[in-house]
Amino acid sequence: MSGNLNPQTLEEFVREATEIANSKGFHVTWDNVPIYLMLVVTELSEAMEAWRDDDPEAFKEEIADTLIRIFHMCGDLKIDISNAVNVKMSVNRARPYKHGRKRV
Repeated sequence: MSGNLNPQTLEEFVREATEIANSKGFHVTWDNVPIYLMLVVTELSEAMEAWRDDDPEAFKEEIADTLIRIFHMCGDLKIDISNAVNVKMSVNRARPYKHGRKRV
């Protein structure tokens, strides 16, 4: 384990999240991706509950859990998330205002 307590880049977050999860026996493979995607959904559901309870601290924690699960998937599946985000942001920048909506 890297021991980096304050990762700063997406790559560092991916590396740290993957190291921690793998050291606890959790490993994402292409075959078990659905399980891990549902765990992401679970974290988002917990964030929704925190919002309903008007609990900003719990909301923040659940959003962090969501990202950590995604970072872990990226690490185990060897996804270059920085590149993927950059590519997708370029696509999004080129879209029209409220793209795909008939009403704005």
